[in-house]
Amino acid sequence: MDTPKVVLITGASTGIGKACAEYLGARGYRVYGTSRRGPESPTATGPFTMIRMDITDNASVKKGVDTIAGREGRIDVAFNNAGAHVVGPIEDVSIADAETSLQTNFFGALRVCKAVIPLMRAAGGGSIINMSSVGGVLSLPYQGIYGAGKFALEGMTEALRVEVRHFGIRVSVIEPGDIRTQDCRSVSFATSAYEPWFSTAVKLYEADEKKGYPPEKIGPLVEHIMNSPNPKLHYSFGRAFQSMVPFLKRVTPQRLAQWLFCQMYKT
Repeated sequence: MDTPKVVLITGASTGIGKACAEYLGARGYRVYGTSRRGPESPTATGPFTMIRMDITDNASVKKGVDTIAGREGRIDVAFNNAGAHVVGPIEDVSIADAETSLQTNFFGALRVCKAVIPLMRAAGGGSIINMSSVGGVLSLPYQGIYGAGKFALEGMTEALRVEVRHFGIRVSVIEPGDIRTQDCRSVSFATSAYEPWFSTAVKLYEADEKKGYPPEKIGPLVEHIMNSPNPKLHYSFGRAFQSMVPFLKRVTPQRLAQWLFCQMYKT
């Protein structure tokens, strides 16, 4: 490519973020991955560069974005990938855990969007890709707090897409199903009131994740979205059934959907 795009990827120390950064870096893009425990100074990590950025902190996001812009003069693509997975009955999840989840899954992405939009507007365009989940379309039992953050991200993305289109900024959201690197652990343990349903559901989630898509497969999708002149708003990703969840939710009667839910997760 003549002028490689500058790409910011949050949560790039492991999993999807790291796999995507490695893929795009190997393809010739100027990729900057972020981590809250990243190096103090930009450091080459294979085909991409890691920087420190805590997306739950305004000053850290500004510093990270300023660092990239100072080195490259622009940011063409922002992939808001970082996430936190909280599992537990809503009654038992502490307010502190809920706030931590929302700070990462929603407010973190919002902070990055607010930081990169002025740069993209000044450059005449850009691409923002937000990482949601099937859980941002259909909230799963015992993952309600996680779903709340992803539902909020979906709503923000829909509005943002319309607001910034006049500046040539394209906005999309990816809704993956199970990915093998996900960590479906219980942050807030269930009280006896929710047993045995809670433990059974968590075991099913963990089994599904072991059969999930490898994170390496998402890099080509991100590359397709960021290079598309007219990308879609929603992109499903994962096994066939999970990719159909958004459609099935729209056409399935609510009572039937809830019954299927209870049967699937034995809750």
